[in-house]
Amino acid sequence: MPTVDAVLEQVGEFGWYQKQVFLSLCLISTALAPIYLGIVFLGFSPPHRCRSPGVSELSRRCGWSPAEELNYTLPSLGAAGEASLRQCMQYAVDWNQSTLGCLDPLASLAANRSQLPLVPCQHGWVYDTPGSSIVTEFNLVCADAWKVDLFQSCVNLGFFLGSLGIGYIADRFGRKLCLLATSLVTALSGVLTAVAPDYTSMLLFRLLQGMVSKGSWMSGYTLITECVGSGSRRTVAILYQVAFSVGLAGLSGLAYAMPHWRWLQLAVSLPAFFFLLYYWCVPESPRWLLSQKRNTQAMKIMAHIARKNGRLPPADLKILSLEEDVTERQSPSFMDLLRTPNLRKRTFILMYLWFTCAVVYQGLVMHMGATSQNLYLDFFYSALVEFPAALVILVTIDRIGRIYPLAVSNLVAGAACLVMLFTSLHWLNVVVACLGRMGITIVLQMVCLVNTELYPTFIRGAGPDGRRNDAAPSGDQGSCFARDHRRCEPAEESKAQRKHDLPS
Repeated sequence: MPTVDAVLEQVGEFGWYQKQVFLSLCLISTALAPIYLGIVFLGFSPPHRCRSPGVSELSRRCGWSPAEELNYTLPSLGAAGEASLRQCMQYAVDWNQSTLGCLDPLASLAANRSQLPLVPCQHGWVYDTPGSSIVTEFNLVCADAWKVDLFQSCVNLGFFLGSLGIGYIADRFGRKLCLLATSLVTALSGVLTAVAPDYTSMLLFRLLQGMVSKGSWMSGYTLITECVGSGSRRTVAILYQVAFSVGLAGLSGLAYAMPHWRWLQLAVSLPAFFFLLYYWCVPESPRWLLSQKRNTQAMKIMAHIARKNGRLPPADLKILSLEEDVTERQSPSFMDLLRTPNLRKRTFILMYLWFTCAVVYQGLVMHMGATSQNLYLDFFYSALVEFPAALVILVTIDRIGRIYPLAVSNLVAGAACLVMLFTSLHWLNVVVACLGRMGITIVLQMVCLVNTELYPTFIRGAGPDGRRNDAAPSGDQGSCFARDHRRCEPAEESKAQRKHDLPS
């Protein structure tokens, strides 16, 4: 009785048809990048100062240059740590009074400026930027600066909430249906975010987008790895994640071309509508169909793959089976991940690993956005380091295994974070941050790869499979057990390769 992998060896493990499907699904991975990390540009906080009625008229009357206007009307920087005085405080002065002169106008009110009372900005802010962001439109500065972090937290919370249910949907109703449904909601919620009239509604739409966008990426990842042969599975899984890095690199250029946040949000949301066309060009996973005892549909898809690859369907295709010895239709459950003590131990270890990796990755990206001298170039350079990270995995995973690259990469990322605490040079800070980002990228891609290698098909989506997405405890859990409590060994793994897997 032939298995899916055996049939794929005859019809093409990674033939022309699978390559087309792979490139199509890579667009979903690329589209996730601006959803997850677009906050760097959407929430950009430019230099700003209090808006003071009368200052502009006084400046025109006196013929001040922009530098003179700032020098005469803004509070001094003060002691170290008080640079925010110029951004969040203003003199309690009526700039429309006629007694103010053009040469040091505040001298007539007090001998020393430090004696003048300061009050929080009363009439909004002036932003020194040619574009716009959610910060400039909703005045998310000074006392309201925390609302920018809340905007990003809604995405992370959405990823976490979505992981609780969308993985089940993918395992229960199919990868393709989950992919199409989440892509539609992702596009709609992204457009609604771009046209949101106020901050509160923008948060709600952002939360909704986070809940479904991860499911779209996860469904595409699982779908493509289940449609190719074992010899190409690792390469396809890693390159699918490289497409995310492509999205990051392209995001900096797109943000530079569209400095207004609403247009940028529309530009990264509208392409998701085209993913609905995958209904006609992307097949359902034959492995999932077999796990649900829908053998006839699985055979039709395998025969279609054979024809598209220019091969003849094998004669024994009608007795196609799943290599996991499924004897009955299986329904996924999160409890399957916690069924035995050994599985529970590995589950919680990898959940913690995923939590720390997601926090470190996002922290490094946000640090680059907050401290960069050229936001667009620094973001682009830091995105480029993810490409050699993928190369490292491709070179080492079959030669060394998973344990050693995972451990070394974690050490590199952790050491980089520590070094950055004591680094004041900007160029050195950027270099160290890039090294740390390369290390944490290797860890994330490695953990994500383990999911498809060690999970049985029917709960492959129940173990939340994501990429750089949750700063919350959800992630890939290594190892798997069949429903009869026996160890589920992946068919494509040789004994020599298995010894490198996560230890008990």
